[in-house]
Amino acid sequence: MSLTDLTLQGARDQLASGAVSSRELTEACLARIEAVDPQLNAFLSVTAERALTQADAADARRASGDGAPLLGVPLAIKDVLCLTGTRTTAGSRILENFVAPYTATAVQRLLDAGAVILGKLNCDEFAMGSSTENSAYGPTRNPWDRERVPGGSSGGSAAAVAARLAFGALGTDTGGSVRQPASFCGVVGLKTSYGRVSRYGLIAYGSSLDSIGPLARTVADAALLFGQIAGPDPRDATSMPTPVPAPDTWHDDLRGLRVGVPREYFIDGMQPAVERAVHAAIDHLRALGATPIEISLPHTEYALPVYYLIAPAEASANLARFDGVRYGPRAESEALWDVFEKTRGERFGAEVKRRIMLGTYALSAGYYDAYYGQAQKVRTLIKRDFEQAFEQVDVIACPVAPTTAFKIGTKVDDPLAMYLEDVFTLPPSLAGITGLSVPCGRDDAGLPIGLQLLGPAFGEAQVLRVGHAYEQTTEWHRAAPAL
Repeated sequence: MSLTDLTLQGARDQLASGAVSSRELTEACLARIEAVDPQLNAFLSVTAERALTQADAADARRASGDGAPLLGVPLAIKDVLCLTGTRTTAGSRILENFVAPYTATAVQRLLDAGAVILGKLNCDEFAMGSSTENSAYGPTRNPWDRERVPGGSSGGSAAAVAARLAFGALGTDTGGSVRQPASFCGVVGLKTSYGRVSRYGLIAYGSSLDSIGPLARTVADAALLFGQIAGPDPRDATSMPTPVPAPDTWHDDLRGLRVGVPREYFIDGMQPAVERAVHAAIDHLRALGATPIEISLPHTEYALPVYYLIAPAEASANLARFDGVRYGPRAESEALWDVFEKTRGERFGAEVKRRIMLGTYALSAGYYDAYYGQAQKVRTLIKRDFEQAFEQVDVIACPVAPTTAFKIGTKVDDPLAMYLEDVFTLPPSLAGITGLSVPCGRDDAGLPIGLQLLGPAFGEAQVLRVGHAYEQTTEWHRAAPAL
């Protein structure tokens, strides 16, 4: 077995036992990136020299008796997270030469735990997309079928983990951007509750929706990463002082667990293989002792229009700073307004411009109350649906996406079809709750399918426990793409 085939926990154990050094692990990852990533385009930048320096420092720390949780383990991060001294583009031409002067809190916590950072991962521009086709630097390709998308916007993160280029990665989830690519690439992805992980150092898309979460090969690996990045941060006023659960306090006995199955999440037009796999997974939870209970989340149908009013509105405000004056390159012109128009027109991609226009319209005088204000009211109803559901059940089990990975280019000119890929991940994001994607099957083409487990706000320990129990009694997570 190659070193890069180890899980994160396995790599950590090998390091702790002295069977392998961090430099050896890092060199193995860098060699695999060099050999495989040209087929995938998962990395936007590889910080090889910096990573080897960090690996040598980790080996020295271990020799002195340091036992930090991630000491010497090579990881990678989505390119919307700042890392001092590295190019941070958010997948956009408008930031192509931006070098971060500071480090995001979540990334710094990985570094403090001893992690080695291999580089920055590809994503949809400013995290706006469901396929990673909106990156200004070319699409990432799915390791299971390089003619297909890896999902988005954290497609580079999911592809890198699935292809064994890194032992884990950080992504961001605004409307499904950790869970959907995890499902498409056959890895584990955790959407953390809003306020659980500091957003300091994250280039914002939708400030009331953005959350940072891990992607990994196993639930235990994701839990380990979650335990390091979670917790309050004085630099982020929205981060909550809620205690972070220990990463290994679960057990596999699900007797007494109530699993909600929302009828609104099994809809006409779903890919039959997805529906079969998710129902089989729910039956498996029943065999482990859980009790499935049909529930209703009645405002689910409104999540898509609500999200595509609120998120673009917040994006239009957040992206106003990228104007050729305050950030990024400048298109020269005699008049200031022409500078703004040319810089943004030339440097923003089509999807970003589409969402800025949607958001600006929704916030404009005369339309704010009719669109944005109404959307916020319906968002409250969606949140209440989940609160009422969690009075009846402990977790909710449902699909991550209505289909498996689709072919590159098939939906890029049909925004509505693309947006519908997030129909099952948007409601939890609007409610600010936690969600986990766990591999649960394959379709007829051999493409991965994900099971989505939802828990209440700050209920990560519960969804991780259920996900771990399911994973340990199935084999889906063990498969790897042939590259």
